[in-house]
Amino acid sequence: MRPPGTTRRAALRSLGGLGVAAVVAGCSDTPASSGTGTVATPPPAAVSPTTPAPSPSAVVASGTPGVPQDITTGLQVPWDLAFLPDGTALVTLRDAARVVQAGPGLLTPVPSTGPDGTVPDVEPAGEGGLLGIALSPTFSEDAQVFLYLTSRDDNRVVRFTLDGGRLVDSVPVLTGVPKNTTHNGGRLRFGPDHLLYVGTGDAQNRPAAQDVNALGGKVLRIARDGSVPDGNPFPGSRTWSYGHRNPQGFGWDSTGRMIAAEFGQDRFDELNVIRPGGNYGWPEVEGPGDGGGRFVAPLQTWTTDQASPSGIAVTSDAVYVAALRGQKLWRVPLNPDGPTGTPDAYLDGTLGRLRAVEPAPDGSLWVLTSNTFRGDPRPGDDRLVSVPLS
Repeated sequence: MRPPGTTRRAALRSLGGLGVAAVVAGCSDTPASSGTGTVATPPPAAVSPTTPAPSPSAVVASGTPGVPQDITTGLQVPWDLAFLPDGTALVTLRDAARVVQAGPGLLTPVPSTGPDGTVPDVEPAGEGGLLGIALSPTFSEDAQVFLYLTSRDDNRVVRFTLDGGRLVDSVPVLTGVPKNTTHNGGRLRFGPDHLLYVGTGDAQNRPAAQDVNALGGKVLRIARDGSVPDGNPFPGSRTWSYGHRNPQGFGWDSTGRMIAAEFGQDRFDELNVIRPGGNYGWPEVEGPGDGGGRFVAPLQTWTTDQASPSGIAVTSDAVYVAALRGQKLWRVPLNPDGPTGTPDAYLDGTLGRLRAVEPAPDGSLWVLTSNTFRGDPRPGDDRLVSVPLS
């Protein structure tokens, strides 16, 4: 807890006063497996057609990606990042179960209450571990940090308070999300409605993706305490959309549309507009097609060797997609009411595998590489880089 008389803002400022430290961890590589079958689901309840206000990221300037510049190097299996008010970022390290603060010339541990300052209850294995991170929309008042992590028994979302440069007061707000060595999902983002959206994988249980009462293979929408908010499409359910294989990137455009990236299996990766109550077809459909009107067809598809998309950044007129296997940063022009424009590939092989991309406060993109897991590490990997837009 804070010492008596310490203000919340002072507690946040103290984060920058910690010493610089290198953090290392191991990595693993686990092949995927598959299952079969589908489960019938009820029709969605009515949802208000009101369009929420655009998210802050949707008004960031867009443009052609330029030459990347290193911000921080020497990261081991970084997974996600979230910007602090001072323009630096909190970065999760999946296998180390640690959070670090990163910025130009800065790499500072953000200790938590687990052993040796790790985030408690994280048990990394395969693609699981410490994954997504999101800051409360009212972070300047409440200092709340939300983390998606793999525990011994499940994937879960846990709320922490950033206090005196430490992550303390952990409170699980969502538990029971299925886990496996692959297909754990993991991305967290707050929407324009200030509710938390959670991407979950099917955890190698394909039928779960078609069951709106299961937590796997979904985009979930929850309140900050984990409860089901008003307006969810299925009564009493946290499910916002279903029929997903492994969604790991999403954001909102200037019209309030939710855009999400989806890992395919062998054929096609997808970029989708997420509709409340929408069925995205997995495991019956992979890539193009709407199943005769039963499923929501994707905006854009790639073959899996060209993408394998993880994080995305949505700006004023484009979506930037971080591709792992494809080792590219895709720029997909957005049309508010129609199909996307022709995608262009940038950083093709320049940085290797790309895990996450976020619009930075200075108008650039910050990108995390992922070469210390299933990659070919180069000197300095993994790294956080700034990519200017022009």
